[in-house]
Amino acid sequence: MNIVVLAGGLSTERDVSFVTGNMVSKALRENGHQVILLDVFMGYSDKEEDLTGIFDRSEEVSVKVTSIPETAPDLAKVKASRKDQSNCFFGPNVIRLCQMADIVFMALHGENGENGKIQAAFDLFGIRYTGSDYLSSAIAMNKGIAKQFFLANNIPTPGGITMTKENREDDIKKLPLTLPCIVKPCCGGSSIGVTIVRSEEEFKKALDDAFFWENELVIEEFVQGREFSVGVIEGKALPIIEIAPIQGFYDYKNKYKAGSAVETCPAELPEEVTKQMQKYAEEVAKCVGLDTYSRTDFLLNDKNEIFCLEANTLPGMTPTSLLPQEAAVVGVNFNQLCEHLIAISLKKYEDA
Repeated sequence: MNIVVLAGGLSTERDVSFVTGNMVSKALRENGHQVILLDVFMGYSDKEEDLTGIFDRSEEVSVKVTSIPETAPDLAKVKASRKDQSNCFFGPNVIRLCQMADIVFMALHGENGENGKIQAAFDLFGIRYTGSDYLSSAIAMNKGIAKQFFLANNIPTPGGITMTKENREDDIKKLPLTLPCIVKPCCGGSSIGVTIVRSEEEFKKALDDAFFWENELVIEEFVQGREFSVGVIEGKALPIIEIAPIQGFYDYKNKYKAGSAVETCPAELPEEVTKQMQKYAEEVAKCVGLDTYSRTDFLLNDKNEIFCLEANTLPGMTPTSLLPQEAAVVGVNFNQLCEHLIAISLKKYEDA
């Protein structure tokens, strides 16, 4: 097949997306496909040209990728570097190339890639893509809205509130919150802008840091415990993986720097806890509408109480990513996983 692997964009997870895209592109080429790794924002060539046969030179025209930096990208610099300086999010030739492909593998993370906007545009352009549709993507991306879905379906989640810049309140004593608490951007990912607040003095700075990235925040109770993640493919949970950072919490650096966290799969848990956490992951996918693949994050406190944090609609596919590790435990290697995700996504279009 001719496949576009779509990466990059303008989210704080831009660099992570490229590494996901590079890994997926390599695997799909090894599987025999012709693959173009494309930056959705920069596009391909700002000159008018005939794109006929471009997949025959797919590696030549693909984005060249390096490792993930330890800090989030400078998005203002990225915007300024685009040659055509258009207000259109899609870079030159992106839509044309995606329409020429048999399917687009969505390797995007964060804003636009996971919030449903690109999926909605592709639906209108008749472009087939991997993963969830625009509505379920939008619901899952907004942590405040997703928590309402969890609560409505009896899926336990930490208590908390949402806050916008317009109704900002720096005095935590005036809010229905207790310390410690977690402050995080409502639609962000990779733990960028996330702070564990342990004192009233830290609260204002945590708001400043989070509001730098977004206009809406989620502030929720801090749950002290072990962190887990559960992939779900076509409604069925994979083995649970436990993530234990060697230092601090599971932040941007610990997520993507090899050796920063100990990851154990399958996680060492009592059988009843394992079954319940997997059941919650399946229920999250069902209630939000994540019908192909997803990954849900959980915390477990010292009383073995489970708390659902969020659902990820386009889980990372990097060397240290969680979904590929979970799939490997059930005998599905990385190349097979990429192929399977395409197959189940194409099936949706055949059944429509």
